[in-house]
Amino acid sequence: MPLKHLISFDKLLRSYDEMAKSKDALLASKAKHVLEVQAPYPELREGFSDVSLLDKHKDVISTILQDSFAEVLSENEIKAASLPYYDIVFNSSRRFQKIIKNAGPDFKPFIRNRDEGIDYIMACTVILNFYYGYKLDFSRPYFYDIPDANGVMHHYRILYNADFMELFPTDKAKELTQDDVDELLENPDDLKLWKEKIPPESFVSKGFVISNMFDVTAEQAISEIKTELIANDKRGSDDFMQDLQETFRSFFRLKDLRVGFVTYNSKSDQFERVYGKGMESFILNDKDTIHCDAALCEGSYRKILKDNDYFAISDVDKYFEISGGSEPYKGLHAQGIKSAIFAPIAAEDELLGVLEVVSTKKGQLNGVNATKLDDVMPYIVSAVIRSKIEEENLIDAIIQHECTSVHSSVYWKFQEEAKRFIVDDLEGRQASFREIVFKDVYPLYGQVDIKDSSQARNTAIQRDLMIQLSSIKDVLDLAFVKEKLPIYEELIFRADNYIESIKETLYSNSEQTIFDFVQTEVNPVLDHLKKLHPDLEKAVKEYEDTIDSTTQSYYDHRRNYDESVMEINRALVGVIDQKQVEAQEMYPHYFERFKTDGVEHNMYIGDSISGEREYDPLYLSNLRLWQLQVMCEMENKYYNLKPQLPVQLDVASLALVYSTSLSIRFRMDEKQFDVDGTYNARYEIIKKRIDKSYIKGTDERLTQKGKLSIVYSQKKDELEYLRYISFLKSKGYFTNNVEIVELEGLQGVSGLKAIRAEILYKKGKESEKTYTYQDLMEELKV
Repeated sequence: MPLKHLISFDKLLRSYDEMAKSKDALLASKAKHVLEVQAPYPELREGFSDVSLLDKHKDVISTILQDSFAEVLSENEIKAASLPYYDIVFNSSRRFQKIIKNAGPDFKPFIRNRDEGIDYIMACTVILNFYYGYKLDFSRPYFYDIPDANGVMHHYRILYNADFMELFPTDKAKELTQDDVDELLENPDDLKLWKEKIPPESFVSKGFVISNMFDVTAEQAISEIKTELIANDKRGSDDFMQDLQETFRSFFRLKDLRVGFVTYNSKSDQFERVYGKGMESFILNDKDTIHCDAALCEGSYRKILKDNDYFAISDVDKYFEISGGSEPYKGLHAQGIKSAIFAPIAAEDELLGVLEVVSTKKGQLNGVNATKLDDVMPYIVSAVIRSKIEEENLIDAIIQHECTSVHSSVYWKFQEEAKRFIVDDLEGRQASFREIVFKDVYPLYGQVDIKDSSQARNTAIQRDLMIQLSSIKDVLDLAFVKEKLPIYEELIFRADNYIESIKETLYSNSEQTIFDFVQTEVNPVLDHLKKLHPDLEKAVKEYEDTIDSTTQSYYDHRRNYDESVMEINRALVGVIDQKQVEAQEMYPHYFERFKTDGVEHNMYIGDSISGEREYDPLYLSNLRLWQLQVMCEMENKYYNLKPQLPVQLDVASLALVYSTSLSIRFRMDEKQFDVDGTYNARYEIIKKRIDKSYIKGTDERLTQKGKLSIVYSQKKDELEYLRYISFLKSKGYFTNNVEIVELEGLQGVSGLKAIRAEILYKKGKESEKTYTYQDLMEELKV
């Protein structure tokens, strides 16, 4: 420390020297008595650093300090003589002695958060004020944290009375200029600098301070509650609820106390669990939700939900008996809770949730100490409102990310436009969000498409409809045997016709026509049969058990198809999304992907998207190579998944190469990017049509299972991609089976060519062996 402390009573004794000359005989007599008691011990004036002398001379020191420590106030005042910044306390009041005794035999008070570096600088500011004469604000609160006999933590603020302190420079003290002081003030955390300007032990502090302490437990608890509730990510913190429990125990000064929360859903009039680490609810107990009228009695319901007032139960067991075991007493009784306070968390008369404070001791919580919550409820309400806003923002962010996301690579542009929008609005101009345009970007398009998906879907629909119609026929045949009604025969005839009509070809309106037939004409008849002929009820019930409740139709083959497509898409998306994280780190670019019957993706790269990062054509080449690798990995992922699928489907991959840069515009109405301008629309036309294109002069489709097709129009693109394929062959992505084909002209587009490269597959992640498509199918036996 910059101060070498000497405990001395000289300045106080000099006051007694003056008092001894007083004309007031009683005052003079008392002063002379103090001086006589001290006289044999000159070290008490001269000063000492040996703290053992405090105990040796404690009776003399008590006499010297008797005016400062009035006997009549000793049971009430929390007071002691001490050294500033040190945990050295002597001549304390009886109340302070009791507080220390109740804390336990081994407890020693120490100043909270006393940091050596900060205390050194604080001591230096004292020197700058009282010796060098620079007026600096050096005030800083100091606290003792002392538990009571029950283990509940109490907080005491320390106020120092430094009237009996003096400062003297030693030979280590330096002269300080205004420039020195300015340098210190500009570097408040540079301990080395402070020690250079005001070296250790460059001053002697001679005297003592009187520490007056005040119990600020309630105020400190309120402050801690406020701090804890303001903190971000409260529910994700391991210590939040534990710390909050301890703070509430200090606030109520009760050891056997726990705190819980429950949120209120006004739409369904029910309480819901707050999810987070350590969060609990005593109203819900082990439930996730409960209707309010089931969780509360009439009185508690009215108090909490209607009046937004505290509901206190001082004796749970008593009211459990009186109410005959109704709620909320039943649930609290089962949890061993003996007293409780339910405090509504409400804003503008709207209930947001309930704070639950409970104790395992009868009478500890009651209507009287419930009013203590008045001091903390505003902070809890603010925290809950903020938490709800954060949750709504998080929900919006999730919706945006999952449904209508703005990709991270272009998010900066949207931020800029949003800031401009806010400025225009604040300055009274008509604010409008302008369309976002990125010019001179290069597009990349690819798809891993499920082959013959329409045919597979139609086959699934055909099978389901034929099974359903056959089942209907079986029931109607039984009904016709029972009653020879022509209407049954007519319905059987129509069912046969429908079966025959879809056996070979499923028309676009067939599914809806048959669905309407079943709903409007067959189902009423089946309901009639169940009522009129109990012996047919079993047959009707067996048919109804095969009907899916969601689709209201037989849904077996279609379910298998839908689940297969969903699993395929999930697997493919998992690969490209994971790889995209790595690709963005290489160079930022716009990316979007769509799930259809397979997965399509668009990418755009260019200087206007990358923002401050400099663009080079190298990054386009890199992204093209990356795309080929990832599409091969997507194919590998799928064909290793294929044996596990309910419906055995195939996929085929295609990439489109487009050498001309274009512009993309964010369409506000559609919430997505699209190419901008008539000329650039040619790119979109090619994208939409190439997967249906044929090899020129043949009836062979371009896309084939086991091959990656790369469509292009420029010779330089052909050479570039042949280089990539040659490289990837060496890495085990392709075989030597590579062909170049010309495509039939599409409507409005001609001159397209394609490279078709046969993909090599690996069976499982760890396998080093590679397979062609045919080899893999043979190996997997699918």
